[in-house]
Amino acid sequence: MRVLLVGSGGREHALAQTLARSPHLSTLFIAPGNPGTEALGVNVAIGAQDVSALVSFALEQQIDLVVPGPEAPLVAGLADACASVGLPCAGPTQAAAQLEGSKEFTKEICDAAGIPTARWQSFDRAENAIAYVRERGAPIVVKADGLAAGKGVVVAASVEEAEAAITDMMTGGSLGDAGARVVIEDCLVGEEVSLFAFCAGETAYLIGAAQDHKRVGDGDTGPNTGGMGAVSPPKGFGPLEQEAALDLVVRPMLCEMVRRGTPFRGVIFAGLMLTDNGPSLIEYNVRFGDPEAEALLPRLQSDLLPALSALADDKLDGVSVSFSDQASVCVVMAARGYPASPEKGAVIHGVDNAAALEGVQVYQAGTTRNLAGELVVSGGRVLAVTALADTVEQARTRAYAGVKAISWDGAHWRNDIGARAL
Repeated sequence: MRVLLVGSGGREHALAQTLARSPHLSTLFIAPGNPGTEALGVNVAIGAQDVSALVSFALEQQIDLVVPGPEAPLVAGLADACASVGLPCAGPTQAAAQLEGSKEFTKEICDAAGIPTARWQSFDRAENAIAYVRERGAPIVVKADGLAAGKGVVVAASVEEAEAAITDMMTGGSLGDAGARVVIEDCLVGEEVSLFAFCAGETAYLIGAAQDHKRVGDGDTGPNTGGMGAVSPPKGFGPLEQEAALDLVVRPMLCEMVRRGTPFRGVIFAGLMLTDNGPSLIEYNVRFGDPEAEALLPRLQSDLLPALSALADDKLDGVSVSFSDQASVCVVMAARGYPASPEKGAVIHGVDNAAALEGVQVYQAGTTRNLAGELVVSGGRVLAVTALADTVEQARTRAYAGVKAISWDGAHWRNDIGARAL
């Protein structure tokens, strides 16, 4: 198969590595890719959101399957554009991608399908949102309605913090159009986990689960980010609990989407809070998570490509995925100033040394090469250092050994990824 993988982050590096192992693969293109994907396929200088250019390239190259990595091209209609010219795409339509593209849409789906989620209200005027926050009190959660690369959620410990977040998003325009409308919801308490499944129509097939660490600082402090690390599998959330969660929060959603005439096809990522009253939905994402993919995919033992191909054809009957019993820990190395204003341009050293360590894999995310050919920082989340081992403790030790082998001016990471799983 000739495959076009769309995206340029650590998730796409992990997907490229996984797809490259498939005996069914003949050629892999990554658009736009990054320095880490160069050895796994052919990087193509087309932006992930340039839908028309992606489709034109796929037709020219006689691509057999388009694999979307990030959410933005799906919300922009990549799958629809592929379908219009007969290109198989392993992702949802633009209408179905609103499960991630709009927090308000997701909440409406939850209410219609009886899916447990936090009490909520949406607002398009800052003064009304602030009045609601003062009525409900804190802690309380402020979410930008649109796509904000994992940075559109503020878990406010005080009313004042919530008001500042609302003003920043809605009046200050810090997130652009994504923050013009906000969803305010009650704060859920518990362990947060990420659940993944292949979905088509009303059918969901379990992939697996991971636990993300979203806050920038140790001990879950500081602002939310796109994710500072992940552990797979999560402690206390095994296959039986994962299947029960599919019945609770994924399959009812799929039935409601079919009822509305916008069936979902693709990978669903349900962010869950494991409360004292059972799992409650935090959000849906319409693709593999990042950095969860960098923790989950190294444990995959089966061939991902036939599963994605079957998904694109709405044929989940033959899908099969299997994972090793090993634990995986992924530690994200970020740039100084992330998530607000990451510093770019520093030269990165030691990636090959880290990747040579036992059980360690380094996935590149915010990297590029300078004119001298050196690897340099080009984004907020720069590298995802993942390690496999028989236990979480061993995997953590290996992952942090990999982190310590890498250096650049301003490198930042959390020191407690996976600590709660011990």
